[in-house]
Amino acid sequence: MKTRHLFSNTFGLLLLTGAATFSSLSQAAPQTMIVAGGCFWCVESDVELVQGVSDVVSGYIGGHTDNPTYKQVSSGKTGHFEAVVINFDDDVVSLKALADYYWKTIDPTDAAGQFCDKGSPYKTAMFYQDDKQKAVFEASLAKVEKSKPFKDDIVTEILPAKKFYPAEEYHQSYYTKNPIRYAYYRASCGRDSRIEDLWGEVASKKYH
Repeated sequence: MKTRHLFSNTFGLLLLTGAATFSSLSQAAPQTMIVAGGCFWCVESDVELVQGVSDVVSGYIGGHTDNPTYKQVSSGKTGHFEAVVINFDDDVVSLKALADYYWKTIDPTDAAGQFCDKGSPYKTAMFYQDDKQKAVFEASLAKVEKSKPFKDDIVTEILPAKKFYPAEEYHQSYYTKNPIRYAYYRASCGRDSRIEDLWGEVASKKYH
């Protein structure tokens, strides 16, 4: 399990209050990228072992309730997405590369959620922390819209990063703490089968 050094030293209980909050971090390694892709257990396991990624923190972003719990968020009443903060070294893997990889790990055509998880907490989105990140995400989206091997429209939003709250500790690195239960959930939810139907391959397969 990777050490959550950036989260503990830089985040603490920091709340992202606007795009400018991370403007200084965006200029130096390590950098951060925030995305929502349905169940954050799965997003974490898809990204955490990518070379250059030092840590992934699961949490909640975009809602209107302070310090939400998992139960509150999953009810759909707080307005939060399940999301992750990806800490990475830009000398090893670029924001562009991670953004391009992200699309291949989700169903960007589903406006109702992801796979077996439906409702606003499970919708997909990319959260930019400054104008540079916004430009990278928009360029990545434009590229995917031109090259996607399916006809359905992409509905994933690109949104400004706001408040981020870490999820409860038992959710962090859930796939390593509960591998059997996680594998069953992922398979029964149909995540990989749907991704294969959309993209032709499961890009994250080598990390599972």
